[in-house]
Amino acid sequence: MSNSYFQFKQFRIEQDRCAMKVGTDGVLLGAWTDVRQSKSILDIGTGTGLIALMLAQRSSAEITAIEIDEAATTQASDNFAGSPWASRITGIHTSLQDFRKGHNSLFDLIVSNPPYFNNSQKNPDSQKCLARHTDSLNYTELLSASTLLNEDGHFCVILPHSEGEKFSDIAKDYGLHPIRQTNIVPRIEAQPKRILLDLSKQVDSICNVNELLIEKGRHIYSPEFNEMTKDFYLDKTTQTNGHE
Repeated sequence: MSNSYFQFKQFRIEQDRCAMKVGTDGVLLGAWTDVRQSKSILDIGTGTGLIALMLAQRSSAEITAIEIDEAATTQASDNFAGSPWASRITGIHTSLQDFRKGHNSLFDLIVSNPPYFNNSQKNPDSQKCLARHTDSLNYTELLSASTLLNEDGHFCVILPHSEGEKFSDIAKDYGLHPIRQTNIVPRIEAQPKRILLDLSKQVDSICNVNELLIEKGRHIYSPEFNEMTKDFYLDKTTQTNGHE
C-alpha cells in the first residue's frame, strides 16, 4: 500500500486522495525541466502537485496548476498551501479544454506528465482511469495548449519511450519542435522506458539527445540521477521505484 504522504527535503506531498501517487516520472520531469527563463508556468494535470512544487523550489516563477479531478485538485491545493511557495502556486479544478477557453495570458513554460494509456484495459477505479488514460486528454488536446505558450517558451513532457516519436510528429502540427531529449534507462542493459522532451517554437533548432541511467543495481543509483535529484530526495532507498 502506498504511503499517505511522501516527504521531500523542502516540502511534503499528501497523496491519499489522488489516484496517481508520487512516482519517478514526476520527479524526473520536475528536476529535468529548464526553468531558468521562466516567470510563468502552467502545470497541466498536476495530480498531487509534485511537479509544480519542484518547479517552485527551483525558480521564482508564478505557477498555475490545473487538474480535472476535484479530489486531486483539493489535495494539491492543500500541498501548495503547506509549502514555502504557497503565494506563488495556484491550483485550479478544470479541464485543459475549459481552461484554454477562459485564459488569455501566455506562459513561459508548460509542463505535463500526461495520461498515456490508449488501448489498454481500463482500471475499474474511475479516478485512476481518469488519471491514466488518454480519453480525457489525448495528445492532440494536450498540444493544443501551445496557444498558451509564449513565442520563446518551452513545452516539457515525460512519456513512454515508445510514444515519443508519435508525440513529436503531432507536435509539429502545433508549431512545436524538440530541442532537448533525454531517454530514461531504468537499469543497466535495459531499453529506454521513458522519454523527456523539451519542445519550442524554434523551427531551425537542433535537438540535443542524451541518455540517463537510473539504477546501476538494486537501489544503487547512477551519479547522474543522484545529481539531478539531490535537492529533493531525503533518502534514495525510500523513493518510489515505479514509473507511474
